[in-house]
Amino acid sequence: MEAAERTRHPTRMAASIANAPCSYGAFEETVGVDPLVPDPLELLDEVSAARYAGIDLGPVGYLGGLEELAARLADRHLALAGGFMALSFGDPDQLAAEAGRLDALLDTFDAAGASEPAARPTLAGMSLPGARVATNGGAGRGRHWSPEAWRRYADGVSRVAERCRQRGYEPTFHHHAGTAIEIPEEIDQLLALTDVGLCLDTGHLAVAGGDAVEAVRRWGPRINHVHMKDADVKALAALSADGATVDELWRGGVFVALGDGDLDCSSFLRALDDLGYRGWIVVEQDVFPPRGAEADKVRLDQERSRRFLTRHGL
Repeated sequence: MEAAERTRHPTRMAASIANAPCSYGAFEETVGVDPLVPDPLELLDEVSAARYAGIDLGPVGYLGGLEELAARLADRHLALAGGFMALSFGDPDQLAAEAGRLDALLDTFDAAGASEPAARPTLAGMSLPGARVATNGGAGRGRHWSPEAWRRYADGVSRVAERCRQRGYEPTFHHHAGTAIEIPEEIDQLLALTDVGLCLDTGHLAVAGGDAVEAVRRWGPRINHVHMKDADVKALAALSADGATVDELWRGGVFVALGDGDLDCSSFLRALDDLGYRGWIVVEQDVFPPRGAEADKVRLDQERSRRFLTRHGL
């Protein structure tokens, strides 16, 4: 019945579909640290073979240096969809010290070449040391800040956004579990204080007790990038009850292939369709590098997610 329901409601979106290195266990905490991080060329081959149109950058340099990245992407008919960077928005001195990292990200975008839809510098706040994720609408940190603290944080976001625009890129802000901008009320506040677009992440929103369909209605005009995840709600609830950290959630198998979990991915896609969304939808299944036979499952999950989106006309 569910498959029949999906085929009766194809989307009309002109969105493009990408995947990301974090779906295979390659991200800032693992690249250069964990020996089981996949070889970047093999990862690119797998993403291309699964018929994705694009790829997120992952850590700067992982997919290739400035002089080789464009050729690696072109050889596999992949475009660069975006690149994630966590920055210290609320600390002006630290943020100034991080300017070189931001420019290195934008240099990589330049090297990869322009494409449509546009690649997004995907900005997030730094993880709070030892933070437990806010779940089920749990108490957030940022919404308890003083007005001055909020202005300082928003000013930092605005400065970084302006630097991206000076370099020719329109950025997007990624609300993220375990950071200051996590629950819906914190997202509301940040959007009210800045003009930056929103990277809507269905999985991180679910971790924080939010609903992705409602989020499209709530923030629709500001959404300029999408990270799409599905989640095992029972696994999430069990871990959340223990006050899990972000790493514990990722290791706990909370995120699954699209259509295999409990999030209403079909209704979310219809909401994006109604919005007229035309940017990237980046499939993400945050995991740590898989061991043994799990490596095959990770690869097959990305293929399953792509087929799910194909059934929706994407």
